Amino acid sequence: MSLRRIVSSAFASLTLVLASVAAVTLTAGPAAANPCGFYETASDAYYHHCTSDGSHIVIEIDDWGPNSERCVVPGVTWIGSSSDIDGAWYTGRTC
Repeated sequence: MSLRRIVSSAFASLTLVLASVAAVTLTAGPAAANPCGFYETASDAYYHHCTSDGSHIVIEIDDWGPNSERCVVPGVTWIGSSSDIDGAWYTGRTC
């Protein structure tokens, strides 16, 4: 095999790998920004109710003391400081 073919094959393989990595990054990027359910940043805790039906749901929040409940609407809801909240989950009820 000639040197020219080897270089061309290596370049084509590298281009394919880079294109695949870029496609995965673009696909995962927006979803990772606001995942469904509970998530937190360095300072804040959120619950993202992902729905297209407009339902309001009850979530249970694991905070200091007894857990609390809150009704959340579709979209992202701030539920408190990340230092005060350990988690939140859907209770199976609507409100």
